[in-house]
Amino acid sequence: MHGEADRAVEEAYREDWGRIVAALIRLVGDFELAEEAAQEAFAAAVDRWRVDGVPEIPRAWLIQTARHKAIDRMRKAKRQEDSARSHGEAWWKEGVEEPDYAKAAIPDDRLELMFTCCHPALGREAQVALTLRALGGLETEEIARAFLVPPATMAQRLVRAKRKIRDAGIPFAAPGPKEMPERLAAVLTVIYLVFNEGYASTRGGPHVRTDLCAEAIRLGRLVRELMRPAAGEAAGLLALMLLHDARREARLDAAGDLVVLEEQDRGRWDREQIEEALPLVEEAFRGGPGPYAVQAAVAALHCRAGSAAETDWPQILLLYDELERLQPSPVVSLNRAVAVAMVEGPRRALELVDELAGDLEGYHLMHSARGYLLSKMGAYGEAGKAYARALELATNESERRFLEKRLQEALDRAGGGGQG
Repeated sequence: MHGEADRAVEEAYREDWGRIVAALIRLVGDFELAEEAAQEAFAAAVDRWRVDGVPEIPRAWLIQTARHKAIDRMRKAKRQEDSARSHGEAWWKEGVEEPDYAKAAIPDDRLELMFTCCHPALGREAQVALTLRALGGLETEEIARAFLVPPATMAQRLVRAKRKIRDAGIPFAAPGPKEMPERLAAVLTVIYLVFNEGYASTRGGPHVRTDLCAEAIRLGRLVRELMRPAAGEAAGLLALMLLHDARREARLDAAGDLVVLEEQDRGRWDREQIEEALPLVEEAFRGGPGPYAVQAAVAALHCRAGSAAETDWPQILLLYDELERLQPSPVVSLNRAVAVAMVEGPRRALELVDELAGDLEGYHLMHSARGYLLSKMGAYGEAGKAYARALELATNESERRFLEKRLQEALDRAGGGGQG
């Protein structure tokens, strides 16, 4: 009984957390209270379902229980007692109704939740962070990595955004078709960050979380269909995810260790998925490319090359020039520097990376890139220091093993008379 109940609670948390929180926010208008009540409901489910068995509709049980918890919290805190009482009476009479998705503008409940969270009254970063949190797929630490800020900083930003929803009375409801375009950019960002977390997870053992990648691609397909015929960037994002995901099987070796792009067995790439993505890149470029379309074009050039030596790096560098113009950021500049290394040599690329050091000091991939470039220049001692710093910052086990190997190689060569 315990095993069945625990599995049901885990499944409900994975599948329904975001929907339950969304339903509660619509009722109480308070993101923090909704999350706290939902957490208490899940804790209660562990105990009750072990004794009484799993209810016929777990989500409904959780919503009803969380609703009771929210009422209790409002009463105990003595906040807006009259409002709490009237709300409580209304909830008892009306209950929580599932939306009619057949009539909704957005044909998927998770996608609807994403469009709902991306309210224009909130700043873009708050929209994206709250959506990632509400979906239940990413924790605060994972969201913080996406924004290159400390987890404590992201936690504070999430709290402020939640309180703004409550204090400003921002309606937590799905937008209509006319309101959706202004929320699209934030929704695409959320999908991209979910994919990125799946493609290179923040922590733990597996470097790739295929569940997150698959869910992001599924949502990407839905958004593209939803926004057609003007699907532009939605098509670009879908192409980008498909092209990256097509290389998934070659990114790790039999021992689960990371294999860099230039050393991957291209015969293991998913050619069917690549062929699906390439027309999407062309679709995304019609009417003027955006950042996702440009990134997809870079990925397409890698996938079209028969070998690492055949990669059209000059064209990739031109694309990064355009991406830096469209979406300037230290991470974009770091990726561009890698392309510069392939076209102009490692010394010029290292100069560019060093200019980014202040902005990306806490980003392990910047230090890893420095180690790579210094090794190419024969400065193995300095490369070892860079890899050691990258290793200090990396939290994923596959990446850590990769960096440990690179560090040892640099130290061995430095001991053998390399520069540094």
